[in-house]
Amino acid sequence: MLHRGHEGTDGSGGDELTVPMAWLYAEYVADQLLRGGDLMPPTSFEFRAGRYALALTVFLSDTDGELCGAEVVSRLETWLSLTAYDQPWREWVRERLAETAADDGPDGDLVLARAAWRWLQDTELLAPDLNAVPGGAPATGEDEGPKVWTPAWQLGLPLGHLAIHLF
Repeated sequence: MLHRGHEGTDGSGGDELTVPMAWLYAEYVADQLLRGGDLMPPTSFEFRAGRYALALTVFLSDTDGELCGAEVVSRLETWLSLTAYDQPWREWVRERLAETAADDGPDGDLVLARAAWRWLQDTELLAPDLNAVPGGAPATGEDEGPKVWTPAWQLGLPLGHLAIHLF
């Protein structure tokens, strides 16, 4: 998606096309990590949740604005620590989005990041109930165990974390 800016590249204030490169690069990195892990089909909603969660992690962890020129391997440890199970990732995303909005004002990158965050929060996916008591429900065919509706970010985050480990 392209965003029409109101500033020209020379600061003159034209109506030129601005490409949200930081977000697109973060989404590309996330997509490549997930495809490399071969954890699920790229057409699934679970894959989308993982891509958005990872892209937000990649995009929002770029505090120096050097994402597009950075070596991915040098940032893997940071992304692993941010997406770890015991970390408050959801709160971190909310805080970083608020800080980024205050610092930079609205731009194409932030618009796409916010849209991804809204999708992750507002979308629920049917997933195995990891909190179910073992043996509490009989197995039913291929899909064993009870399922619950889960916010997409809760599925995407561990999927992204695992993809980073497999890289």
